[in-house]
Amino acid sequence: RTMTETIKQSHSKDTFLYCISRMFERAAYYGIRAILVLYLIEGSIKMERSEALELYAIFTFAFLLSGILGAIIGDLLIGNKLSIIIGLLLQTLGAFSLCFTSINGVYLGLSLITLGGGLYSPNIISNFGKLYFHKLKLLDAGYIIFYLAVNLGSFFGVLLIGYLFDRFSSSAGFICSGILMFVSIIPLLFLKEKRISNSIATKRKTNQRVFTIAVAFLFIGFFWLFFNTSYIGYHHIEIEFRVNNTLGISPSLWSTIDSISYLPIALFAAILWTYFYQSQVFKLLIACISGGISFAFLLLIPETQGKEHLALFFISMIFLRISEVHIAPLAHSILAKYANPKYLAILISLAFFPIQIFYLISTFFNGHLYSVPTLSLLIGISGMIILSIVLIWNKLIYNKLPTTTNKPKRQTFIRGSR
Repeated sequence: RTMTETIKQSHSKDTFLYCISRMFERAAYYGIRAILVLYLIEGSIKMERSEALELYAIFTFAFLLSGILGAIIGDLLIGNKLSIIIGLLLQTLGAFSLCFTSINGVYLGLSLITLGGGLYSPNIISNFGKLYFHKLKLLDAGYIIFYLAVNLGSFFGVLLIGYLFDRFSSSAGFICSGILMFVSIIPLLFLKEKRISNSIATKRKTNQRVFTIAVAFLFIGFFWLFFNTSYIGYHHIEIEFRVNNTLGISPSLWSTIDSISYLPIALFAAILWTYFYQSQVFKLLIACISGGISFAFLLLIPETQGKEHLALFFISMIFLRISEVHIAPLAHSILAKYANPKYLAILISLAFFPIQIFYLISTFFNGHLYSVPTLSLLIGISGMIILSIVLIWNKLIYNKLPTTTNKPKRQTFIRGSR
């Protein structure tokens, strides 16, 4: 049997209802983040820049930490769906609270958004994964669609709420965010709680699955370590093009191109992997190879750049987005596939931390490599080659192992598809 299989299953309407909810919620959240610091500094609060940036950092980190509490409440106490709805209501109240032009309004608003986000995010990611419990071949494509909705929401949210902030007032931006939060509840009202029976959940909880998750996240952690290290070189070259005003592209248009380039690639990948199945190992291999190719194209761009080098940069950007599209959704996809679904939201909330450790390690190296961007690119290319070799080696070795039964075996992260 060939590795490529046509899938007769399809995504359900629940997939798109969850995605619509997530898209509106992300639009509101990232819209608030986009104007928060400016509101604190230039608005009636008149906060010092350093204090505003510190509060912003605390808010974003607390938002992630609150996911652990929200996941525990969802998995063990009140259920995932109720947690999602309560979370959105709290975030709605939080966005409206920011309209009160006082420091107390800021603290109240950010606190409610933090608590609400902790209830909402891990539980909706968990419930989304449970949609594919009996359609595992569509799981990766499903999460790519989910992340496409996340990026659509964040992109348009920043534009819309940023425009309202600039054109009218901060209150207009926060009111819009609150409305978007509330609207994101509506699709959820048409959904039923997805429950997994205890017998099935027990069967899925095995030492092999724990090992698979650990290996997968160790691999993904190293991927982001090399990716973030090489991103110094990418960012350095992008800044040079911006400063030189190559082709007369404005700074705001540069930001738009960078953000929107993800969307068509994610859409293509979602359609492709919906109809043609490949193992998660294969998709990780695409991410590594694409990342390496992207950084290799950047090495072809000299220090003195001209218009003729812009094509190389855009080719690099395309491969970079292909890499991101295939790696970012897989972390949650792997958890949804191998973890015990009874505790999936909890595991999703905890999965951030091992990856964050690798990110902090890359940040440490980045401080030393910022003045030598070429070296950062070489490190990234070398790392992607090593990770690709590891994947190919595992694929070849485990595909040669004899099977002891004629029954089809469930795919594992190490074995891939047979």
